Amino acid sequence: MKRYKHFAESIRFKRQGGHWRSVVSDSRLLFAGEGRSAVVFRIAETNKALKVFYPDKVHIAKEEADIYRLLSGVPHFPVLHEAGGTYIVIDWVEGKTFFQCLEEGIEISTRHIQEADLALLAARKRGLNPSDVHLRNIMITTAGSAMIIDVARFRQTKDCMNWEDIKTAHSTFYMKPFFPKRLPKRLLNMLGILYKKRLLPVHRTAHAKNPQ
Repeated sequence: MKRYKHFAESIRFKRQGGHWRSVVSDSRLLFAGEGRSAVVFRIAETNKALKVFYPDKVHIAKEEADIYRLLSGVPHFPVLHEAGGTYIVIDWVEGKTFFQCLEEGIEISTRHIQEADLALLAARKRGLNPSDVHLRNIMITTAGSAMIIDVARFRQTKDCMNWEDIKTAHSTFYMKPFFPKRLPKRLLNMLGILYKKRLLPVHRTAHAKNPQ
């Protein structure tokens, strides 16, 4: 029996200005965020998160559910509780993303990097290829541990250097005493644009260590 299906069915989408907008009819769904393929809600009075995929992205629901099943038992990934044709239900993770930590001056320690690194290594050992790992889908939980919250692209075949670049930036720049631990959101977004255009020195440093 699907315990959470009715929540997913209470959400309707409409197209506005080239983007999907969600219309929710159940007050127990608390908006948490949206991305390129889905919108996320916390289910009130539970520790569960409902991720509902946009009408043109519903095929990703099964893909992400299958990946979470492969990751079952691996620390630092949410647990999958239910999956349907248009949605998945996973652990609700309370905490801050790496992006928010940089914006608010919360320390991202070497231990957090190591925890995420071990989790991604475990995913590779299960036949996955972690891709699109970035500052907004790695979290530090309120308990103080690292958590990776988006695995939809872990079966991509391309070589993704995002995580290697994050590790390099952390060790080469962030951990230096003079490096500011709090950065304005506007600057972080600007750095993200430069990164995508491959205009930051972190590319050259990391890729020199990991030639393709």
